[in-house]
Amino acid sequence: MTQVTPRESDWQRLDPRMLAVTPLRQLARFLPVIVVVLVIGMGQDLGERVDGLLVGVLIVLLTGMLRWFTTRYRITSKHVELRSGLLNRRARSVPRDRIRSVDVTAGLMHRLFRLSVVKIGTGERTGGVESRELTLDAISTAEAERVRQRLLDPLDAGHLDRSAVTVAPGATELAVLNWCWLRFAPLTASSLVAVGAVAGACEQLIGDVGADAVVVGGVREKLTTAPLWLAIAAFAGLVLVIALVGSALIFVEAWWGFQLVRELGGTLRIRRGLLTTRSVSLEERRLRGVEVVEPPLLRVGRGARTAAVATGLGGRRGHGRGTLLPPAPRNEAHRVSGAVLAEDPSPTSTTLSRHPLVALRRRLVRATLPVLAGSVTLWLAPVPAWVPWATLSVLPVTVLLALDAYRNLGHALTGHYLVTRHGAGVRGTVALQRSGVIGWTVSQSFFQRRAGLVTVTATTAAGSGGYPVIDVATAEGLAVAKQVVPGLLEPFLQHGPAV
Repeated sequence: MTQVTPRESDWQRLDPRMLAVTPLRQLARFLPVIVVVLVIGMGQDLGERVDGLLVGVLIVLLTGMLRWFTTRYRITSKHVELRSGLLNRRARSVPRDRIRSVDVTAGLMHRLFRLSVVKIGTGERTGGVESRELTLDAISTAEAERVRQRLLDPLDAGHLDRSAVTVAPGATELAVLNWCWLRFAPLTASSLVAVGAVAGACEQLIGDVGADAVVVGGVREKLTTAPLWLAIAAFAGLVLVIALVGSALIFVEAWWGFQLVRELGGTLRIRRGLLTTRSVSLEERRLRGVEVVEPPLLRVGRGARTAAVATGLGGRRGHGRGTLLPPAPRNEAHRVSGAVLAEDPSPTSTTLSRHPLVALRRRLVRATLPVLAGSVTLWLAPVPAWVPWATLSVLPVTVLLALDAYRNLGHALTGHYLVTRHGAGVRGTVALQRSGVIGWTVSQSFFQRRAGLVTVTATTAAGSGGYPVIDVATAEGLAVAKQVVPGLLEPFLQHGPAV
């Protein structure tokens, strides 16, 4: 491709306020090191230590200034270009037609200076890392909004309208945060993370103030002298409180101010965050469906999550980019999925066809045979007598998971969507656009063939890349595939399903 030398006036610098933000952020990272230097050098002259720290601060400031002076970007009608570096010059360019996501984030330090970070991604990933992503860190919040609107405007002619408003007019609100949803916070995996995070923070705080011997020692003494049942109850209560508080704090920080809107021009925008604000934009023309996910604890509380199935998100549910709704009531998750797809009622809440009972038998066999075989093997092996019984005790759990897996199997066809559901413990219901299916994978194992079952997987360029209808009757599964994409399977049916 012929490269045209750009005029210097076409290029823009990052916001000058980054000269304050970048050093402050870097100094915050080195704060523990600074404290250690001050503590270690207690025997040295105070002036020498201060001079050394001033030199370090000066180096950080100069680094930030060099980054501002040597970084430029520009947006044309065809490319987004970024140049950076002094000695090691680096130039990156992303074609406008390859842009799949424009994320706007602002940490606490950025918000204080009214700055934002714009991440422009293409969805192409190499080794789990997005290989073609440009980051503008940092530009003004108003400029970030104008850049976002321009990059997501398919009719943009390459001219950035400086008078554009910062909020798209005529946006339709699809969902906002309801604080009643806070009850779902402890029912997510983040509650387990919260236990470790809050407990670690408390331990660090106790150690910093030098009260670890008094507090920990006193608690240990009370627990050892108390009855066993009381000690267990106290420990369980402490863990429960930490989990509740920690998960609630994580929920509030992540979903504060949540809003899902549909903007004019066909863009879904998700805004959320307390300390760090996040804005994710999804073009509806890249949307291929939605997925309602129900992890085990959320299922108990009748809750669920809603995620987008879209191209360019960079993997399964886009590593968080495609999340359309925080943990919320199941009915709300289905309502939002219908609003996003502009379908009423939502395809994800449609009645699904049950799969043959032989599929239940397959799951029960796979749940019981390994456990029974393992128990018999351990019974014959030179191990303590309780080990085989302990192995056998998991049988009720595997049977319940098998029953749940069969109960969750189902599929349906609506006017525009293929709906499939499966999962043991974690239940996922996907509504996939029939026009978004680009191929089928038909698989049938030896045991499936004997049972008259088949698994047909709809291949798509979005989301995880394939969504299966598992253990469906052979004739019905092939009929579904033919109905979704007429004429695609006929040339191959004469050879039978692939093994």
